[in-house]
Amino acid sequence: MLEELMKLSQRFLEIKNQKYRRYFIENTQLTQRLSMIVGQRGIGKTTTLIQYLLDYAKQDRFSHSILYVQADHFLVGNTTLYEITETFQNLGGEFIAFDEIHKYANWSLELKSIYDTFPKIKIITSGSSALEIHKGTHDLSRRSIVYNMTGLSFREYLELYYNLNLTMYSLSEILNKNQRIVSEIILGIENTGKKILAHFKDYLKYGFYPFYKEVNDEKIFQVLLEQNMHITIEGDLPAIYPHLTGNSIRKIKQLLSFIAGSVPCTPNWQKIKSIVEIGDDRTLKTYFKYLEDAELIQTLAKATDKMNKLESSEKIYLNNPNQMNALSYNNSNPGTIRETFFLNMLRVKHGIALPSRGDFLVDDQYTFEIGGKNKENHQINNIKEGYLACDDIEMGISNKIPLWLFGFLY
Repeated sequence: MLEELMKLSQRFLEIKNQKYRRYFIENTQLTQRLSMIVGQRGIGKTTTLIQYLLDYAKQDRFSHSILYVQADHFLVGNTTLYEITETFQNLGGEFIAFDEIHKYANWSLELKSIYDTFPKIKIITSGSSALEIHKGTHDLSRRSIVYNMTGLSFREYLELYYNLNLTMYSLSEILNKNQRIVSEIILGIENTGKKILAHFKDYLKYGFYPFYKEVNDEKIFQVLLEQNMHITIEGDLPAIYPHLTGNSIRKIKQLLSFIAGSVPCTPNWQKIKSIVEIGDDRTLKTYFKYLEDAELIQTLAKATDKMNKLESSEKIYLNNPNQMNALSYNNSNPGTIRETFFLNMLRVKHGIALPSRGDFLVDDQYTFEIGGKNKENHQINNIKEGYLACDDIEMGISNKIPLWLFGFLY
């Protein structure tokens, strides 16, 4: 059995490996013996797992020290993860990866047993962003570090598609040195054949997910992305929450459809219950939580209500602009796309809430108003750390900063 899995592993290590390395692998050292990478479908978790394995084996995909296991592969159905690991270690194995772990029954029990029984084995897993490591009696929180991986930033998109090497900037650098930074970026992309704003428009439509590079067709990409979102609800959520029934899944899909047509929306629980035909507030809010955990939506609370986010959600968005284009069929509101992009980029490293004035409060310090090139300071007048993030401008001035530049935070 292990011989077949080794051959399968070597095949995956060959076909799924990519030259380009995401921000995640460049900035994350896996110091814990058990590491879990969670994130939504299509953002490149499998490639990242494979790159970690190959780095460990000095790029030798035939090394017997590493093994990649697709947890839902039919070959795995004939054995257990525990038995695979035991045989792997007995033959000199050192580093094993379990991909899509949430699709494997009793995954938390087996990972706990593997961790406790084979102290010389290093383990890395990937799974849905909705994965719960604290769930049930097999709590892995003391054994594992969970890392959240997100989709391509605008910076990464430019690097991946145009073979560039671009610098990542901190929020402080963007706020204080944006003109100098913009000049450097524009110089760096001058040979791509497009202006930075044209690149940004493309990114908003299909740049968040690396798999567009394989598809290279916007309409097909939108169909595949919409399918991925449905698979997340129909397959991933029931795998993590087995109590979900067919009727529950149908209502969660209805809820996502309602949100997609309403973003950004301030939830009126009574109205939504009526539209989606859900009987009580608790069930509705649980479904909202499932959608947010799966990174299909993102919710935002008032600055004073951050400790009770689910109860006090004031605004709800889809997770990223690509999803908006896939679900809205190019009828998305430009203002909502701008806000969705800003929120999606900033929340990777920063805390965001709704301020009393302006659109977003970042790290309890910076107030941002989002808009087009003609946006003015009215909403943030007299706010000490107030900034405009404006679309359709290549370079800003003073507190007016190009919206696209916030795509260089990671």
